[in-house]
Amino acid sequence: MADNQHKKIYFLSDFHLGAPNYESSLIREKKVVAFLDSIKDTAKEIFIVGDIFDFWYEYKNVVPKGYVRLLGKLAELTDRGIQIHFFLGNHDMWMSGYFERELNISVYSEPKVFERFGKKLYVGHGDGLGPGDEGYKFLKKIFRNPICQWLFGFAHPSIGIGVANYFSRKSRAKTGNSDEIFLGEDKEWLIIYCKEVLQKEHFDYFIFGHRHLPLTIQLNEKSKYINLGDWIRHFTYAEFDGNNLELKKWED
Repeated sequence: MADNQHKKIYFLSDFHLGAPNYESSLIREKKVVAFLDSIKDTAKEIFIVGDIFDFWYEYKNVVPKGYVRLLGKLAELTDRGIQIHFFLGNHDMWMSGYFERELNISVYSEPKVFERFGKKLYVGHGDGLGPGDEGYKFLKKIFRNPICQWLFGFAHPSIGIGVANYFSRKSRAKTGNSDEIFLGEDKEWLIIYCKEVLQKEHFDYFIFGHRHLPLTIQLNEKSKYINLGDWIRHFTYAEFDGNNLELKKWED
């Protein structure tokens, strides 16, 4: 127990496995697995903050094909006693128990508050928070609706997953390289959201994914906003040793 108290907490997000093709996804998956393997002796907890997959839907007896290296590594880590938390992203929100049963991973559909090492953490994927993006917020309500998810399940996996992958590709083509541009504190939706939350309650750290751009922003004297970036271009993660929570880059 004393030794465990000196271990670290890690945060990472946005792998988007499956995109844009099998070959590129496999290279990225191996990088994520190598990183997870490198922290297995120092990790107390791991937070994966959304969009592991570019698309994920759990049919009653079927899950999407592939990703065995990552899923196996996650199972190995939880079997070692490392607690793993996963937050649903906007690309893999249709989960219904597989991660909990097979991998012993805690799954959350909304941002959640944690207290670690005496610090208050506000953690979530980040989609649909803050002002703007009303079109997506409307679609999110539909996608999260249990009846809509149930109806989607009637489609054969080849059809359902094929349609989902098509729209995912269209979404990426539409956004292009916009994720690489920092809009400024007054225009970044998640920063605006964090400042609104701070008016009601103090948090030491706000930790989000979704934005795909590694960011550390000092919100006030005691609070920081951290965006974890992604594992498509940046290969970034955050490490919390009990004193400092820092954004770092994985060098394989």
